[in-house]
Amino acid sequence: MALARQSRDDFALEGFDLDRFVRETLAEDLGEGGDITSAAVIPADARFAGVMDSRDAITVAGLPIARAFFHALDGDVEIESLVADGDKVAAGTDLMRLSGKARAMLTAERSALNTVQHLSGIATMTRTYVDAIAGTGATLLDTRKTIPGLRLLEKYATRMGGARNHRMGLWDAAMIKDNHVAIAGSVGEAVRRAVDAGIADIIVEVDRLDQIAPALEAGATHLLLDNMGPDMLREAVAQVGGRVPTEASGGVRLDTIRAIAESGVDFISVGRLTQSAPAADIGLDFQSA
Repeated sequence: MALARQSRDDFALEGFDLDRFVRETLAEDLGEGGDITSAAVIPADARFAGVMDSRDAITVAGLPIARAFFHALDGDVEIESLVADGDKVAAGTDLMRLSGKARAMLTAERSALNTVQHLSGIATMTRTYVDAIAGTGATLLDTRKTIPGLRLLEKYATRMGGARNHRMGLWDAAMIKDNHVAIAGSVGEAVRRAVDAGIADIIVEVDRLDQIAPALEAGATHLLLDNMGPDMLREAVAQVGGRVPTEASGGVRLDTIRAIAESGVDFISVGRLTQSAPAADIGLDFQSA
């Protein structure tokens, strides 16, 4: 099936090529034979109207991308967005209405739904963690634990849920972890090498209190306090004394994040936001136009 001229719906995400994503995703689904079911069952001139709705209470993410899938196969499709990305909605909420060529809509349906379900699942989990630390002063961060090829979209979804993006890749800040320290010989030596390389942002993972002073003395600009309980975190925050930002990380769960936030850390990073979020239950129900 040929792609129609695509409407971008004013969706712009730095570094993300929406046209390419839609084109390659549809090509993966269509293969060499195309949508043989719709071609056999649906008349070429048939039209359908449909409603995309959420069966769960969710935080929405990915609707502009869903629109792009439908536009790619039917440039004249009529779409009415009823909510916006970042909105919290109740179960049973209609997200968008659309009307267009039946074959095109049925062909684009799975790709559109997969994207919105996945991204809304991430945004929804993120929002629950953000709400859990409200009022503490701590900021929720995401991580690099993303599906290869989907990082920009998944990190977009965490922003829709209220988190702040942290390290888009290996290039934007040094992150000195235990394996780097083991090879360099010590925390201080690893940090000194990063400083000598001219790196401005140097995040250092520490899992013991005695690593804090050497890291700071060598030039760390951010400390990641790994797998520390609330009491140890409070002591670490006191030792740092506001000289650099502090971040709690490692095994953070919804039932523990409030106590972690109340330790006084500036940030809390949670890998499960992108690594383990379940897809939201979102459907697309068609009716004859």
